Formats: sequence, C-alpha cells, structure tokens
Amino acid sequence: MMKPIVCLIFCCFSHLAFSQPPDAQTSSEIFQSIKKLKVLGSVLYIAAHPDDENTRLLTYFSKEKLYKTGYLSLTRGDGGQNLIGDEQGIALGLIRTQELLKARKIDGASQFFTTAFDFGYSKTPEETLEKWNREKILGDMVWVIRNFKPDVMITRFPVTGEGGHGHHTASAILAQEAFMAAADKNRFPEQLKFTGTWQAKRLLWNTFNFGSVNTQKNDQFSIDAGGFNPLLGQSYGEIAANSRSQHRSQGFGVPKSRGESKEYFVLTGGDAFETDLFDDIETDWKKLPGGEAVEKAIDSLIRSFNFSRPSGSLKSLLNIYRLVENLQPSPWRSEKLSAIKNIIAAASGLWMEAYTHTPSVAQGDSLKIHFVLNDRTSAGYTINRIRMEGFDSSINAKLPSDKNFSFSTTVAVDTGKSISQPYWLIEPMKGGSFSVSDQKKIGQPDADPAFTVFFDFEMDGQPLSFNIPVFHKYTDPVKGEKYQPLVVVPRETVSGLNDVQLINTAYTKPTVGRFTVTAQANNQPIIVQVNDSVLFRSAAPVKKNESAEITYPIRLQKNLSNSTYTIYSGKEKLPAFVLHHIQYDHIPYVYFFTDAKTRIAAGNIQTAGHNIGYITGAGDKVPDGLQQMGYKVTLLTEYDLTPSALKKFDAVITGVRAYNTNEWLDKSYPALMEYVYKGGNLIVQYNTSNQIGPLKSRIGPYPFNISRTRVTEEDAVVRFANPSHRILHFPNKITAADFDHWVQERSVYHAADWSDRYTTVLSMNDAGEKPGEGSLITASYGKGNFTYTGISFFRQLPAGVPGAYRLLANIIALNQKQTKQ
Repeated sequence: MMKPIVCLIFCCFSHLAFSQPPDAQTSSEIFQSIKKLKVLGSVLYIAAHPDDENTRLLTYFSKEKLYKTGYLSLTRGDGGQNLIGDEQGIALGLIRTQELLKARKIDGASQFFTTAFDFGYSKTPEETLEKWNREKILGDMVWVIRNFKPDVMITRFPVTGEGGHGHHTASAILAQEAFMAAADKNRFPEQLKFTGTWQAKRLLWNTFNFGSVNTQKNDQFSIDAGGFNPLLGQSYGEIAANSRSQHRSQGFGVPKSRGESKEYFVLTGGDAFETDLFDDIETDWKKLPGGEAVEKAIDSLIRSFNFSRPSGSLKSLLNIYRLVENLQPSPWRSEKLSAIKNIIAAASGLWMEAYTHTPSVAQGDSLKIHFVLNDRTSAGYTINRIRMEGFDSSINAKLPSDKNFSFSTTVAVDTGKSISQPYWLIEPMKGGSFSVSDQKKIGQPDADPAFTVFFDFEMDGQPLSFNIPVFHKYTDPVKGEKYQPLVVVPRETVSGLNDVQLINTAYTKPTVGRFTVTAQANNQPIIVQVNDSVLFRSAAPVKKNESAEITYPIRLQKNLSNSTYTIYSGKEKLPAFVLHHIQYDHIPYVYFFTDAKTRIAAGNIQTAGHNIGYITGAGDKVPDGLQQMGYKVTLLTEYDLTPSALKKFDAVITGVRAYNTNEWLDKSYPALMEYVYKGGNLIVQYNTSNQIGPLKSRIGPYPFNISRTRVTEEDAVVRFANPSHRILHFPNKITAADFDHWVQERSVYHAADWSDRYTTVLSMNDAGEKPGEGSLITASYGKGNFTYTGISFFRQLPAGVPGAYRLLANIIALNQKQTKQ
C-alpha cells in the first residue's frame, strides 16, 4: 500500500511522480539516504525512448556510487505499439511516461523528457532530426543539462548507427552537440535568464551487446555494475529488473540477475580518464566553500545512526541542515537542503496527507479537502501554517504525539482554474514535437498536480516547509486503500464521440452523429457546429451530475472530407472537451483532454459480406473502424473458436500481435484451418517474432516466417505486384490514390520465406531499399482463403484513411461471390 509519509519537494527536476504518493522508508533506506548526502557527483544518461535506458547502470550509479542520477529520454514513446491495450499515439506516450516514473522510483534516478514526439520507427537520423526540428530538441537537451548539471554524460547509442533506429542514432548525435552547446553562452541565450551555462567533464558511450549486434570490446573501459547492496537486500541486477519490468506496455518484463555484470564505455567527448569514470571530478563536500564541516557532521551521523530508532538522528540532521543552510547559494546547496528535509520527515515518521473523496472537481465548483498530520515519533513538530490555492490558515499548534491532527475545509475552485491537462498537450503540436511556451516546464516529466498544499512546520526552532499534492483517496473492496490523482475538469465533458467519422458515399443511408454530455457542474446549452454553420443546439442545459445523449445529422455536402464537427458550450461558444481516462493497475490513473471534434472521412467504400469475427490481440481500434464500414463485429474468445461457431462469419480477423499475446491460438489452429478449408476467410494482422513476443503458434495453412522488415515512410510508393489479383478489384477498384494520406508508416513485420502456395499482391519499400512483397501474402486453402498482412490498418483506420478502408474491405471479400464492378 502506498502511503504519503515522506514529503515531496516539487520542482522542475524532481524524479518523483506527481501522480502518486511516495512509499514509507525503512531504516536501511533512510541510512542509505544519509550516506548519499556525502556525495556531490552527478551523471546523466541519454537515449531516445522509454525502455532505452540501462536500468542496471542507473541503479548502480544511484544506489552504489550514490550519485545524483538522471535519465533523459528524448521522447515519451508515443509512436510504439501497445501490448496491454488499444491506446496509440499521445495516449500511449502518457502510459509510458508513468511507466518510466514508476521505474525511476525503483532505481532511484530522476526522469526527464524533451518535447520530441515519437513518430514511429525511423531508419535514418537525418529523417528523425528533420521531423523533430533539430535545433528545438537540441535546445531542450541543453536546458536539461544546464539545470541538472551532470559531471558525466552517457549515451546509450553511438553516432555511427549500430543502434539501428534513427531515433537512437539521433539521440547520440544531439547529445554530442548538447555536451558542447550547454557551456556556450551564445547558444540558446534566452535560457540564461533562468539558469547558467554548464560544461560536463566528459561524454561517454555505454556500449552494448543486443542480439546480433555486439559493440563491446575487451579493450574498452569497464566496471562491474552487478554488486549486492546489503542495506537494500538486493543486487543491482535485481533492482534493475524490477525497474525495467515496469515497461509493461512494451512487454519488457525481465528476469532478475545476480552476480558480476560488466558495463563497457568509450570516451566520445571531454577529458580522458584512466581509473574511474569520475577521474578528476570532486564528488565530496570540498566542492563547496565551507563544506568540510558538513562532511564531518554527516560522517558523525553515519557512525551514530541507530537502525532501531532513526528518530534519534533528528538533532544531528537539524544541525546538518543548518550547516548547509549557511553555505553560499548554489545548486548543490539547494539539492542537499531538499534531501535533508526528506530524510528528517522519514526519520521522524511524519505523516502528511491532503485528500478528497471525489476523483474530480469542475471549474467554478467547490471542493472539500481533508488534512491529516501525525508526529508519530514525538519529534516535536509545530504546525504554523497550511496554505494552498483558495485556503490559507495560520495554526501555530504543536502536533500531539502519535495522534492524528486532522481537519477539513471547503475551497472554491475558480472558473478560470486550468483543467488537468498534461502541460505538453496544452498547445497544438507543431511538426514532430510538442509545443511548450513555458521554458521552465521543459524537461519536467509529469503533469502538475491539480492542487498543492504547503505545510510550514517548526522543529527545535528550525523552520521546515513541505509541499504535497492533494489526492483522491478511496478504499477499494479488493485492493484496499488507494490514492489517485485529483483532476480538474471543465463544467461539462463529452464522451462517446468518434475522433473520425467515416461517411461511406457508396450508400445513401443518412449518418447520425452521437455523443454523451456529462455535466460536472450546472452547464450551458450544447451547440454542434460544422465548419461555420450551427447544425444543432440543445434545448436545455444538463443538470449537475447528469448525462444526456445528443444526436445530430451528418450532412452530405461538398468537400465533405474537409468537414469538422465541433462541439461548443453556452452562448459564448466555449470549446467543449472530451475527457480521456486511462486506467491500468501498474500506474496511476491518467487523464487528458482533447477538443470535442469529429473529423469527417468520406470515401466510396463497397463491401461484400457482413459478419466479422474479431480475435483481439495486444489492442487496436480496427473493430471500431469495421463497424463504421457497416460490418457486424463479434469479439471472439478462446472458447468461441470451434468450427460450428466460426462458420457463420464471412471473415475472421486477428488483431495486432494476437498470436504473440494469446498462446491458446496455437490450440485453436485446427479449428481455424477447418474454418478456412470449408470456405471461410482468415485475415491475420501483423505479429512479431523476437524477444518481446516470441511466436510459438502456427498461423497459416502453408509455411512462412515473420521478419523485421517494415516500410516506415508513410508516402512510400506502393506498386501492384499482381495487378490482376481480385484484392485489387473487388468490391473496390484499388488505385494509387488509395495510398494517399497514410499516417506514420505503410506496414510492419512483413512475411518472409513464404511457401510458393502464397500469392503476393503489393510491392513497397523505403527510399534506398530494395522492393519487397511481404506486406501482404494470400493463399487459397480448400474452399477458403488465408491472408497475412503487415499493412498498418491499426493506424490507418483510426486516422480515417479511406483507401485503407477500401483495401481492407477487399481482403474481407475474398470468399464472397465476385460481381462486376
């Protein structure tokens, strides 16, 4: 159970997640933190994505060497695939942000990001740097370096391309540039209003051995990062495995390692070294004028620390705090003052929480907040003041010994209070990066809390101030006491609204748009507007805590595909928002908002067949697209895959990575093959065959393998390898125009080494590569048909690409009687 026992000091460069309370610390962890007070060294690890970081090395630096350790991920992993749900793009990036923050809580490092958007797999750093805006992302990295002030910088990847992914190589190229630029006052001078220049001592490449690529050599400098920490009761490999296994959306659970584990390094910038990565770098209190007295006091505390009674160290900790407070202002002084306060709170068992019983509050509404404080070891705290937005109270009361000091207050929430939108999503994205106007937000890993409470204490005459977020606290009947982020929402929110509405111009049946509006406070009438014309206006507002379904006609008109239906609220026509809620057990709940808009995607899409059985895999939104096309979609489970149950379906489609995530599909192979043989149509979307999702199941009626080949250029030329094949003709005539306006990529994980019983249909390739035909292979089997395709329908259908709908309709129609078109 998570308990808000230790304070959070919120600043731009905190490694703690704002959306979850910290855990209580054991005596051993408190002692480890005291030992870390002695060390004034810092290291920053740099790579491109969530999961690129070397968690064992981060753990070693943070918990063995006791350095201030950080990981700078240039992206939030928005462009990857999702193994646990159907979230893609920005929503997936939000999940991976929280997974990284959970990982950092375990390995002890801080987490940073730039504004770069993960636009998917890139084969070259040149493409990556162009899409990201090289100078903009370089500026973000310089800002993080200037504030974090690392002594040593380390890249996961080299500049020479062995990392494969263009993002990987680009992260190393930019790191080399940022290493120098951070020290140059003429580079990004606008940052110097808030911070100073910084020159790290050296830049290193942490070489690797990944699968078939081994860049490690015996003549490279190496360290053993696999030791055992008796204070923590684990090896660094064990801690690192727990950290890396937080990357659940990528299926990166790993086994724990014990014993020696070598890490290798190559110097790529800065001063040479011989015996240690921190050669010629001062990492103790001699670094600060007057710091010798602080170091002596810490040494004395370490010798006298009582593991049975950590509160016995409070006087020494207060003395150290005063010694540090008297030093000249510097980043290390601020860093250590915050650390000492956290240790004081942990050693004294100070309990602080501020919570509500409601998960959200609307702009202009009111909120009841409950405060609980407890001096659990009779440390002698006096609470002088509690303050937050909408509340400020002088208290001046001594906390009783091990008794809850609690009270409640109701605060009014201003109508202009910002909704709880992650800061990088507030402004429209430009190109390949998020837009963030506030320079001081750059690098910050998480969204700001909805409300922050400041507690001003005094102990033994020493003022001590802490601040914590207000949480939603509740008791789950199965999981017990839970804390989740409190969310500020608009006065009304919209749900059930399609981001993209498909209009099939092949049919004259009118299309009806629909959504649900929920009033978080008494709201205003709802307006639906298409382009500049008001299409619908609700007769009356919806009352607080009530919902109403609203329907409106979608009119066929000229330039239909350029139409956007926008929802507004009230006479002022304020934009309405869709509230998105992402909920997984391994991370805090995630909330974000998008404009309440529906973009119209229009196309002439002929269909043949009606009933589709869909076997879900890692998660995608293809079933929604199929329903918009007019198909009846039934989601199938393991127990539905019998010949008698399958025979009613015109086609059975497997979701992305279905064979990776559902091992039972191997047992269902005979039933699926019988379904095909007797006239069915089985369509298998992409699967992977690698360490992330080993492929153990049989898939097709004839042999083929799955490769790592992909076509990442969304505008790559698509050629017809078999122009007469019916997939290109029935029920839709497929032309080059059907491959216009695709997003992110053409296809992934192509078939390879296929039997000559398969026929290929399409040929495509990225620039500079040989054409390949493995994106779509199909074969007759008995009276039916089988198709494997890596074409990214899972991205194109949610994006409303008409040509992708038409091509998928043709694959679905393979077992239907062909008529003249």
